[in-house]
Amino acid sequence: LQHFKGWMIETASPVFDPGAATLMDFRVNQEAGTSFVYTLPFSPTRALVEYTVFSPAILPDTRYNQALEQYIKAIPGITGFTVLESEFGVIPMTNSFFPWFSRGMYNIGSAGGRTKPSSGYTFRFIQQQSAAIVQVLKQAALSPASRPADIPARFTFYDDLLLQVLDKKYTGGREIFTDLFSKNQPESIFKFLDNESSPAEELRLISTLPVIPFLRAAAARFLPFIR
Repeated sequence: LQHFKGWMIETASPVFDPGAATLMDFRVNQEAGTSFVYTLPFSPTRALVEYTVFSPAILPDTRYNQALEQYIKAIPGITGFTVLESEFGVIPMTNSFFPWFSRGMYNIGSAGGRTKPSSGYTFRFIQQQSAAIVQVLKQAALSPASRPADIPARFTFYDDLLLQVLDKKYTGGREIFTDLFSKNQPESIFKFLDNESSPAEELRLISTLPVIPFLRAAAARFLPFIR
């Protein structure tokens, strides 16, 4: 599961840059699983701060609150803050199959298999999926045969490997994502995470990741078929 709790906070003094967001800050305790915080500023004094964990089960509510409070108080310049709103959510990170079409309806989002298993990211894929469904409906009757193209199989394979690495704890998510972002250009990474990269681009990215954990995951993936 990817589970997260976020606070919309207002600070006593201006500390945020509304033009810059923090995507993944791994400077938080990793004992519960791959954990990070992202910060989305709306003004110099207001921001959404979200604590996110990848693990098999959700945590007691106090754990999220403690992590958020510790992180916020460590931000330079914050002398006090008020929690304006709170949110909590859980996203399944799974390679299970979810059908596009069932009982006369097209499924979108998580129900239609558009949540990326390795990151939990869904929003952009919903937009693409919905646009593709509209085009299908313009051209053909609603049926299982008239569905948009599926995700290329190689991206499903990459997701499978990362899920295996995280689930079996071959290495931590912090190490994987730190290598990914420190050794590659952001444009290349987001293209890869959006399932829009070419095989050559993917090979360059994959070569910057820790080799042994992913080889172990690949072996575990294919060993049952070999047997």
